[in-house]
Amino acid sequence: MAASCSVRAVFRQSVRRWRCARGQVCADRELSQRCVTSQTVEGRRSACWVKVTEHESFCRTFQNQQGGGGGGGEGRGGGGGVLWAAVAFSLFSSSDEDHRDEAQKKEDELILLLKKAKLSVYRGQLQAASGFLHQAVVLAHQTHNNQAIIYTYSQMANLAYVQGQLDSAEKLFKAAMSFMLSGGTPQDDNAVIEMSLKLATIYAEQNKAELAEHGFRFCTESLEAKLEKQKEIPEEQQTEEQEALRKDTRLLLGLCLDSRARYRASMLHLSQATQDYQNALKICRQEQGDTHPQTLVLMSDLATIMDLQGQHDEALVLVQQAVDLSRSAGHPDLHVLLGNMAGILLHTGRFEDAMQFYREALSLAREAGDQESVDMIQEGLKEVRKRRDQERNQEKAAKEE
Repeated sequence: MAASCSVRAVFRQSVRRWRCARGQVCADRELSQRCVTSQTVEGRRSACWVKVTEHESFCRTFQNQQGGGGGGGEGRGGGGGVLWAAVAFSLFSSSDEDHRDEAQKKEDELILLLKKAKLSVYRGQLQAASGFLHQAVVLAHQTHNNQAIIYTYSQMANLAYVQGQLDSAEKLFKAAMSFMLSGGTPQDDNAVIEMSLKLATIYAEQNKAELAEHGFRFCTESLEAKLEKQKEIPEEQQTEEQEALRKDTRLLLGLCLDSRARYRASMLHLSQATQDYQNALKICRQEQGDTHPQTLVLMSDLATIMDLQGQHDEALVLVQQAVDLSRSAGHPDLHVLLGNMAGILLHTGRFEDAMQFYREALSLAREAGDQESVDMIQEGLKEVRKRRDQERNQEKAAKEE
């Protein structure tokens, strides 16, 4: 029972990090890596695996004034800043306004609604953001702009997801995927797989085990097959765009493995979770480096799962390495890693060391304003005191005998 509670607590923490990292309601590149929350601590917790590319396709579509058609999230390109500058200028240019046709006016209105939604999210005004997004999707349907429909539905889904409205998020993600696929987007497009991953995570939280496993399997197998195809292209013939797509695809695979590992850990399928964590960690190290925040989080999570399987010494070595790298790199979630290390020390019977690391973690968690971690660390401290007192009582009883 203790192991079950421990791993489920780790799963909740990890899901919150992932939800923050992936739950983005942004309409331009500047805020594409901010989280859907006003809490800065949540922003620090996000260690993004993959760059979200759907907004690039959407902005590029508007810039080229392509009202309809499908398309995936794998196109690359800039111009977002120029687009927003042009829109901002047009808002103050009444002479240009007089010459615009109705379609252009609606397009500008749609962009403005999305900007308002983005600003509302940034301020933590999620209800207002939802209202702007609903207006935007109505306008997108009126103008038959598939890219705008897909983008807005996906952002509405993200917003519902981070608010815990899982049924609504599921329906909205499915609606976005339906428009993508009907518009000609390939089933193995990264944007489709990313939404499929979000659906799998929703099913996991809804305890729909069969759907969750099927979703995770579809994502991982599709990405692995895609990477195998990319290997067939001779290295000297690969373009920068193809290399960027390869990296994005591999990082998305890492995210899928990471997410499935957390789910399997929550179900106490620890050996399977270990394998997924190891594969995700390998990808993250190769693509993002040994000191990347996500690499360090994965090291800590893998150590926790190893500890739950009784591999205390190996787990302690791994989490100690993660903590040392986190200190040198200034990891914003150092308190989480310290808490994990304290828990492993507790299981090895090193109560004083566990107490020391829990106290340091508690201080950092309070400074970060991370109340959930504060609560979990305090529970850990109570457990240390309880076990230490039990050990002392046993020693005292043994002496009296």
